[in-house]
Amino acid sequence: PQQRSTVVGMDDPQAMVEVRFSPGGQRVQVRRGTRLYDIVRSLDLPLASSCDGTGVCGRCGLRVLSGADGLSPESKLEARRKRDNRVAPALRLACLTAVRADVEVKADYW
Repeated sequence: PQQRSTVVGMDDPQAMVEVRFSPGGQRVQVRRGTRLYDIVRSLDLPLASSCDGTGVCGRCGLRVLSGADGLSPESKLEARRKRDNRVAPALRLACLTAVRADVEVKADYW
């Protein structure tokens, strides 16, 4: 059988994307669809959270410096948690946000 070549694109869950963290400059390649929360924890970067990443507390807000379109769209749940917990609208909750393309983020307390 003849093998076909495939193009790795936005709909390929196996695609790797780069996440950059400022101001430290750390970079990591992760599988598309990985939660920001899991990426930050795997790098031992500080991340506020009292709910262990279950989407309740609203403390894991990250500021997107570039590549906002490379994140999963804000869900109704994320918008509600941000509103309920008085999280700035510009922040994304790491536990409820997955990376889909290259992005750069920071926590305001790093």
